[in-house]
Amino acid sequence: MPVPFAPTRLLFGGDYNPEQWPREVWAEDMALMRRAGVNTVTIGVFSWAAIEPREGEFDAGWLDDVVALLDANEIGFFLATPTASPPPWFTRAYPDAMPVRPDGTRLSHGSRDTYAISAPAYRDAARRVARFLAERYGAHPRLQGWHVHNEYGTIDHGPHAAAAFRRWLRARHGSLEALNDAWYTAFWSQRYDDWDEVLPPRATQYLANPAHAVDFKRFCSDEMLAAFTEQRDEIRAAGSTTPVTTNFMHPAWDHLDQWAWQERLDLVSADHYLDTTGPDGEAHVAYAADLTRSWGGGPWLLMEQATAGIRDGARHAFKEPGRMIRNSLGYVARGSQGALFFQWRASLGGSETWHSAMVPHAGAQSRTFEGVVELGALLGCLQEVAAPPVDGPVVAADAAILWDANGRWSLQTQALPHDDLDYPTEVRATHRALWRAGVAVDFVRPGADVAGYRVLFVPTLMSVDSDTVAWLTRYAEAGGHLVVGRFTGVADEHQRVVPGGYPGRLRDLLGVRVTEHLPLAPHESQELSDGSAVVQWTERMDPPQADVLATYAEGPLAGSPAVTRRAAGAGTATYVSAGLTQESLDGFVAALLARHDVQPVLAGAVGTGVEAIRRRGTEATYLFLLHHGDRAVRVAGPGHDLVSDAPTEAGIVVAAGGYAVVREAPGATWSVTAL
Repeated sequence: MPVPFAPTRLLFGGDYNPEQWPREVWAEDMALMRRAGVNTVTIGVFSWAAIEPREGEFDAGWLDDVVALLDANEIGFFLATPTASPPPWFTRAYPDAMPVRPDGTRLSHGSRDTYAISAPAYRDAARRVARFLAERYGAHPRLQGWHVHNEYGTIDHGPHAAAAFRRWLRARHGSLEALNDAWYTAFWSQRYDDWDEVLPPRATQYLANPAHAVDFKRFCSDEMLAAFTEQRDEIRAAGSTTPVTTNFMHPAWDHLDQWAWQERLDLVSADHYLDTTGPDGEAHVAYAADLTRSWGGGPWLLMEQATAGIRDGARHAFKEPGRMIRNSLGYVARGSQGALFFQWRASLGGSETWHSAMVPHAGAQSRTFEGVVELGALLGCLQEVAAPPVDGPVVAADAAILWDANGRWSLQTQALPHDDLDYPTEVRATHRALWRAGVAVDFVRPGADVAGYRVLFVPTLMSVDSDTVAWLTRYAEAGGHLVVGRFTGVADEHQRVVPGGYPGRLRDLLGVRVTEHLPLAPHESQELSDGSAVVQWTERMDPPQADVLATYAEGPLAGSPAVTRRAAGAGTATYVSAGLTQESLDGFVAALLARHDVQPVLAGAVGTGVEAIRRRGTEATYLFLLHHGDRAVRVAGPGHDLVSDAPTEAGIVVAAGGYAVVREAPGATWSVTAL
């Protein structure tokens, strides 16, 4: 059974790496943490060489002193197992435990994440250091939780991975005959007659086998989960009953099927870094927060973010303190039990010298640290928000989006009809349209209970198994409204095309039969009969057994169906064959939501620059108002703003760049007026 994670306050702090600093700095750290309102730090993430300087010889005296210092200052901590960064002695003793690239290059020590996940020596060493830490600190009263490893994701193609991959394939497929069938190895003379012939996908002359590639990605996620579970079990065997987590990573370092990890985590946590300086950054905060909350099914924890840095192409752009605060509130509004950062104090050297921190190189006399102090005080005022609802979701949503790692991996295979069709991009575009419409959104896995959602979006899903087809059909026929995007259902779970016309397994449900995929060139665009603009992708379909909502208005497909809707039992199934631009997708989604009575969280806020999110708590609901626009608004309704400690019945002004968190009165209705 999962160990409950139920903090009585919102957690605030970040990765603390005192081993980088002389001890005289530690006292200053404590004083600054108290000033900022820090109540939680994460220690030990990259400290393996300091904890175990020689194989089997542990030196935790310095860590004892850090823990004692935190305890004296009433600061809690997550204790990390440092297994994401093996020390030099490990590399020297076990060179075969270094990862191998697809081209056969074996990597050497010199960075983090340099290990072969399947190497027995690595797994033994990881269990050993986890057990040592759990025995020493597992019962400490300041221990908030275990942070196992860090951002799992190193892929190995070496001999240890090969042996483990073959074991995994035997368990999945059962026999070589079944493997050959699933991988379609009759093509290009790839038939296997001995398990030892099967290797991880490595650099090859031309195109790789897509089924081979996707199965290897599935294996890697499962192998990392097995490694995590071994460390978790060592912690439990040592007697520690504190919650255990590992931090998933947004947006790029993402090699896991996070749904499969859910049941083995006591707490889902994640790291998120903005990937744009523009206004889409706020939509990305919402996307990452909604996705992480959905992976865990409830309250979660933001383990890392950046205080002041945004990696924007070739530069580190500066994040304004106000934006950092609004982003932090955005995560909390969507279920995070706090806002943590990497890292507490900016490093003076090393590989991430220029990564922003809570205490920047300029020190406490800086805008960044002043913003940190402001955020700490603000989270202290919001501590009642941390108490989760007694029943039901922390964020209630009527709309959901399917998220499936297998869909992501399928679109990473080679030689598809369009190389730029990217799974996260498509999913994020749909979420962005819902965010702009102001509605709450959940993500769901195939087979989930979706009866409570009015609308379910499948932006794209190339490979679909029979269970998923049945699940989508049940949803629509029971009264749900299913919206399916292009290039969905064209293949089975082994990447084999379903013959007879696209979208393959979903032809009957959608009532369409596509005969040709007609991707557009980068400079090409088309228009639909409803005025929607189309780029990248079009499809030719037979006359559908469905209502036609829009046709292609020009080009070789002029007059042919583009968007259709079919009655399915008590519900409907809509198919969008074209690659709508974001603006057209926004309009399509907004109209669809209105048709199916999916309401914004705060209707009056849509279009004002104010993002509204409602978080459910034990005793009340909390309306978060985050103003990303440039014109102040007045918001009025029965409640109490926790930020200004003022009633809201007569209205409060939310300035441009400002924020409010309102404890709502039961049944509250709200008005929003631009000033």
